[in-house]
Amino acid sequence: MYKILVIEDDVMMSDMLSMYMSEEGYEIKQAATGGLGLKLLEQFEPDVVLLDLMLPDWDGTELCLQIRQHSSVPIMIVSMKSEVSERVQALRAGADDYLCKPFSMHELSARVEALIRRAKLMQSAVAEGALQSENDNEKAETTIRLDSERRLLLVRGTLVETTFSEFELMKLFLTHPGKVFSREDLINAIRGFDSFVTDRAIDVHIVNLRRKLEKNPKEPHYIRTVWGVGYKYVTEVESVH
Repeated sequence: MYKILVIEDDVMMSDMLSMYMSEEGYEIKQAATGGLGLKLLEQFEPDVVLLDLMLPDWDGTELCLQIRQHSSVPIMIVSMKSEVSERVQALRAGADDYLCKPFSMHELSARVEALIRRAKLMQSAVAEGALQSENDNEKAETTIRLDSERRLLLVRGTLVETTFSEFELMKLFLTHPGKVFSREDLINAIRGFDSFVTDRAIDVHIVNLRRKLEKNPKEPHYIRTVWGVGYKYVTEVESVH
């Protein structure tokens, strides 16, 4: 049985979502605050999170960024906010889908199924992570590879999951090794010039990527800080000097 965590402070909406998805065969947990949602995320280990943007203790977009520091669980935003800017901001913060209230429960169910299906495909790709033959093992120990078509990132032979923004940043870094990018450059690369992402969000993405790339994230070899400017990606050859 798949599990859904509903983070929603409107009791009537939360109960309605929970009742319908329970009838669809899902196990449900409810949280009326972001703080409780984070606790249940760890304890309950849901397959999908349904997240409202307007919570009493957290801004939903900030909570999305916080969840992405610890988990790659599929996140669907369910919100009254229908502006394009709000949808873009949430998706770039790590949400996988966005559904504006009011919505059809049938559509919600179909979208949840699609998120779970996509997550399972990713897991099967991870299981394939022996994609490298034994002859490639030594090389794989030092290689970071990007598969743009399937949007996969291989780090030392292991497939790691990335959010949309993390993948776009890695694509930029890997195609321009050694180039110094300002935070504004990185914002424009993942959002375009009509941008709602913040410098802080970029820093969060960099921290997350370092956790996934580096053997010691506190002493990064690959994504390096250029003080007063921004960041650059250093190749394996350069990183040993």
